[in-house]
Amino acid sequence: MNEKQDTAFRLLALLQAIPRYPHTKSTTNLRIILKQGGFDVSMRMLQRDLDKLSYAFPIICDDSSKPYQWSFEESFQSSLPALDTTAALVWVLAEEHLRHLLPSIAMEKLNPTFEQAKRFLDAQPNNQYGNWRAKIKALPNGKALIPAKIDEAIWHNVSEAVLSGVVVIVDYLSRESGEVKSRKLHPLGLVDRHTTTYLVAWAEEYAEIRQFAVHRIQSIELTNVPVKVLDDFSIANYAQSGAFDMPIDNQSISLEILIDNKVAWHLKETPISQDQIITETDDPTRQHLKATVSNDEQTQWWLMGFGSKVEVLAPKEWREAIYQHALTIIQRNNK
Repeated sequence: MNEKQDTAFRLLALLQAIPRYPHTKSTTNLRIILKQGGFDVSMRMLQRDLDKLSYAFPIICDDSSKPYQWSFEESFQSSLPALDTTAALVWVLAEEHLRHLLPSIAMEKLNPTFEQAKRFLDAQPNNQYGNWRAKIKALPNGKALIPAKIDEAIWHNVSEAVLSGVVVIVDYLSRESGEVKSRKLHPLGLVDRHTTTYLVAWAEEYAEIRQFAVHRIQSIELTNVPVKVLDDFSIANYAQSGAFDMPIDNQSISLEILIDNKVAWHLKETPISQDQIITETDDPTRQHLKATVSNDEQTQWWLMGFGSKVEVLAPKEWREAIYQHALTIIQRNNK
């Protein structure tokens, strides 16, 4: 890479690192971000880059104290690289889908990109895509709930703590006790599940990894203490381990169920496991399914959502649990 190319890529990386007001990044933090991206520059060179970019972009510098704080104007909207038709449609679909999943504060951060995609489609020559709004829609899987509300300052600090890898002290509303308690947490990652965002953290109080709903965090204080390093921990592996499915134990079970033909069709297209097998039965209206799944309550609830269209054959503990659940429903609604 020649010097001109290196400078161009460095300036692009710097533009991507500058947040939109009211959030800011200090000159020191911007230098660290550039270094992590492979650009080791001096503070003097970084200052020259920032001054140069300020002539071409609406960049704000708060020089009331050192280190200086940098941000784009709040109204500034940009997308790198530029949109094309396919990318614009993807963003429009993403907005339709994500509005059912992400908290409103997270959606607000993406709104400039969503609006840019819509303007791109609206501005096509000869109104080529003028009716695109009537052709795009995304539906949630199941009943759509309104995402839990998260305070903007708390969302920002939680995100900063996760990315910076520092310990936080939070006041957290316990769902079990209904009380607010102070906890010292080592943030490990964020996981969005349905309409709730969870902070996954090593909790000093319990000496184990736990999940904390971000909307239940009442206050948060960032420290300068680095998080506890956990060997071989991966947020992706943790999320895929079934930790969010309310596991009964850490074992897998062999699930056998009888399912109506319409359910069978659905599960043939979208299997519940890699080893799923569906076979015909003597009953022309039902089919037999066998699959290896995690032993967790989430899967049991999913099965109960099919109602009478599913009959559990094995394991017997699951069959009994669903039977007792059905009895309770009958008793409570038998009026």
